[in-house]
Amino acid sequence: MENNAPTTPSIVGGQNSLTFEPEPKLTEELIKAGWTVNLSQRLSKWYFYNKFTQQSLWEMPSAQVPNSLTDPLGIGSGAGQTIANDRRRRSSDNSGPLPPKRSFSLRHSWNLEVDTNVFMWDRPHFELKPPHPEIERMRSDAVKKLRIIYDDLCHSKEGIEAPTESFNRWLLERKLVDEGDDPLLPSKCDNPISPSLKREVMNDIPIALVKPKYTSDVKRQLYRYAEAAKRMVDLRPNASPNCRKLIKWKVDETFTYLRTHQHASFDDYLERLGHLKRFCHKELRVVANDSIDSICRTLYEKSSEAAKEIHEKHMSILKAAGVNPPFTPPVPERKKVYCYPALLSVPCPRMPSIIRNDEEQSVKLTHKGDTRIISLPYFEKLERLYTVNCKDDDKKEHFLARVWCLLRRYSGYYGLGQAEGAGLQGALPVKVFECLHRCFNVTFECFASPLNCYFKQFCSAFADTDGYFGSRGNILDFKPIHGSFEANPPFSEELMVAMIDHFEALLEESNEALSFIVFVPEWRDPPTEALLRMESSKFKRKQMSIPAMQHEYRHGFQHIVPKDEVNKKSAHATLIVFLQNDRGYNTWTPTPEKIKELQTAYIPQDFSDTFGQS
Repeated sequence: MENNAPTTPSIVGGQNSLTFEPEPKLTEELIKAGWTVNLSQRLSKWYFYNKFTQQSLWEMPSAQVPNSLTDPLGIGSGAGQTIANDRRRRSSDNSGPLPPKRSFSLRHSWNLEVDTNVFMWDRPHFELKPPHPEIERMRSDAVKKLRIIYDDLCHSKEGIEAPTESFNRWLLERKLVDEGDDPLLPSKCDNPISPSLKREVMNDIPIALVKPKYTSDVKRQLYRYAEAAKRMVDLRPNASPNCRKLIKWKVDETFTYLRTHQHASFDDYLERLGHLKRFCHKELRVVANDSIDSICRTLYEKSSEAAKEIHEKHMSILKAAGVNPPFTPPVPERKKVYCYPALLSVPCPRMPSIIRNDEEQSVKLTHKGDTRIISLPYFEKLERLYTVNCKDDDKKEHFLARVWCLLRRYSGYYGLGQAEGAGLQGALPVKVFECLHRCFNVTFECFASPLNCYFKQFCSAFADTDGYFGSRGNILDFKPIHGSFEANPPFSEELMVAMIDHFEALLEESNEALSFIVFVPEWRDPPTEALLRMESSKFKRKQMSIPAMQHEYRHGFQHIVPKDEVNKKSAHATLIVFLQNDRGYNTWTPTPEKIKELQTAYIPQDFSDTFGQS
């Protein structure tokens, strides 16, 4: 740093008072320690930044720990979880007011300093079209319309509300078999009938049953179920005479029981309801089969039409920008490399302007009146991830547009406006991630997003929007040969079964250390196929169970919910299974001491129950 430093104007002492403040000089000791002097463009004021620790200060640094009072931008805390303030606020597209002064510290909800221990074979770039705000608006509108269509179909054809989260699980299940090029909407499936959707709608006919709390609740449900079953077979022309006869007989028997047992116990009513449903459901499934198939088929056809329109619009945008096919990337030579983010082979056109407005603890990004909100720490997290992982935007010209697309994609994917999807995006508690890294050297998440990831390397649902922020793509397309992984999949039965198939194939093929620590709901009434598959896997080394309501998950929308609402108790038990090949087991052995430490990390301090192990 030169001694004859230039002077730079700085606003001091009032709105019309202009003075010149020279650039501060650093001692050799501070320079060797990594300190540099930088100019805040917004405040026209010098600040000090440490390139080794990512700390920043307004005042001359010393050997002491930075104080929050001298770090009004809040980037002196977090041990590398933020980036320079000048980069955070720089945006030529921001036509809103200047961000207010604020003081905050990042919540330690992630650790982006952990490097990967995952190796893979080098692979070609993804042949995906880059995200674009116009396209994401169009896609989100299409998803919203599909949700409305699905709700209307359930009402008109079956007289029920659409089962909660069933549309989201339909999207998850369809993408397992879809060969279309839309990252979200199913458009090219061999069978338009979704097993997931059909199962969930079928389970709610003739009415959806909920877990009762009181005797009056279960008694009311028993009466409503009997009445709805009789009405259903009376109104359906395809119900056979024998079906009508059987249902009428069972319903009359139930009504007689209700008249003669007006003060039965909770358990008696519940047993009677279970018996009625088991008997009637066999007959009602036959009656409703064609109708529910038509719901699945109509939803898929509407999705295919929307995907085609979106593709045509996206191609017109690319061609107008001079980006023309073919986009087929070259296949690299087979070599072992550290895993790296998903890279797209299709060049990115110029992006439209995004207006940024900063508030006290949140950032608003607006495109043509459509505003996306994200809390400030998570926005800075995205900027850090983008800086580390993005390879085609050194000047950050596309950063705001890509963040807007990311937020729009996930809000449409999980139906945020309808209070859905939070459970499908839930994350493990921070202490559990810390324990997994400390005890088993886990450095990679198999099911995450840039918004809820703990590590900077992860797999996610969307390579096109998420790759700029560190995603390695979909876990089912990712083929590592070495590494220690955490897997907490969305609660889709078909997805969890596909995950186990994929993990077992990887463990079978790799001769290097490979380990997957899997977290799934312990559904045993009846036990799910995924749970049975994991417990019987030849690669299972250990399993443990965490009781329901005695542990927590992080909210799926942690990037926008208030801090005191981030942690949510789990309504179901969680099963943790260690799937490892021989070298993985020898390298990251789940010893009793490590298992105990993981249990302690998972359970909040106010719980002291014992846990099941096997």
